[in-house]
Amino acid sequence: MFDGNWREAVDRGLTPIGVSLRRTGVTADMVTITGIVMASGAAVAIAAGYLRAGFLLLILAGIPDALDGAVAKASGTSSLRGAFFDSVSDRLTDALLFGGIAWHLADTRPGHVMMLPVAVMSLAMLVSYQRAKAESLGYEAKGGIMERAERFVVLAFGLLFSELLIWTLWVMAVLTAVTAVQRFVKVWRQASEGRPVRPRSRRRSRRARTTRAQGRVAGTARRARARDLPPTDAG
Repeated sequence: MFDGNWREAVDRGLTPIGVSLRRTGVTADMVTITGIVMASGAAVAIAAGYLRAGFLLLILAGIPDALDGAVAKASGTSSLRGAFFDSVSDRLTDALLFGGIAWHLADTRPGHVMMLPVAVMSLAMLVSYQRAKAESLGYEAKGGIMERAERFVVLAFGLLFSELLIWTLWVMAVLTAVTAVQRFVKVWRQASEGRPVRPRSRRRSRRARTTRAQGRVAGTARRARARDLPPTDAG
């Protein structure tokens, strides 16, 4: 939902900050690593039962997560490597945070309540996989009622009002499952039309162009040899 409605506006607003950070020598990788460190601190604080401290560190972890792309664009270093690192760090951050919550619930709540954040994490990974797989096939899979930005906001609410944490996790689980269904339906409809919205990948596109170019060169060489050959004896 955030990507579809406010992503471009937020990116434009963050561009001057990215330029300022780049002038100080900060790189996009440094910003991403800072976010991982902050998320790790939040996970440890939550696991230890300091939910308000976890809330503050979660907010701090969200700032680098929003700024790494702006710094990469400002420095002109946006690349597939950077996109890969950013995506992996997002999944790592999710695992750390929900793992910290599961640890906290295992120490403070009886029964199988600790499996609730594990379920949310699993659904979040499914939503992420749907987008990655769809885009690798050339389809569009963004959107949904509970994307990563929304999960951050709802989780922060649950940490700030710890008495509502369990109910918050239930809401996250339900809405993330709804998002998974929304993305599945969206990609299913595109695939049923049989028209990908863009080439599957740059690598495949380059490979296809190279194959076609090689075919043209080979065809030109065959025609040239045919012209240079003496006429055959038909009788």
